[in-house]
Amino acid sequence: MFLARIKSRLSGFGRNEDGTIALEAMIVLPVMFWAFLSMFSIFDAFRTYSINQKAAFTIGDSISRETAPLDQAYLTGTLQLFEYLSQSQGQSALRVSSLWYDAAQDRFFADWSKSNGTVAELSSDDVETWQTKLPVLPDGERIMLVETWSEYDPPFATGLERREITNFVFTRPRFAPRVCWEQCN
Repeated sequence: MFLARIKSRLSGFGRNEDGTIALEAMIVLPVMFWAFLSMFSIFDAFRTYSINQKAAFTIGDSISRETAPLDQAYLTGTLQLFEYLSQSQGQSALRVSSLWYDAAQDRFFADWSKSNGTVAELSSDDVETWQTKLPVLPDGERIMLVETWSEYDPPFATGLERREITNFVFTRPRFAPRVCWEQCN
């Protein structure tokens, strides 16, 4: 008798559809909420990468237009401009280098390299084998290399981790054969 009553109630429970929407919502809503936050975080990451890249190109273009020698105050102001343009919220760094190509030796040389932040300056030994990283240049041609680093911290913890956004931008000097540091020799 007791087992028959339990069997009857269990079969009634199995056929009863009251509350199925609430149960489905309890299962699906957290997954949908996580997916929404993940999509927002991914969109924000791509937006931040794009803004950083545009800021680096802006810095490279402004330096390539300089005809007067650059100095430390200019470099400090350039880093501040990069941080403003990129809306940087963490540590940022900037390295500006003047490079030239020697066709006889098939290698690059550094005229000068200056940095603001935690990165080291480049030497000629560092850039000698950068033929795959830099454009093809005629003999003796110079380019300005601007490298930027900025920390990115995602807005939500959905699987994206904190990372560093780096940019590598080169531009040919526009109004002078080269851009000098403190004085032109």
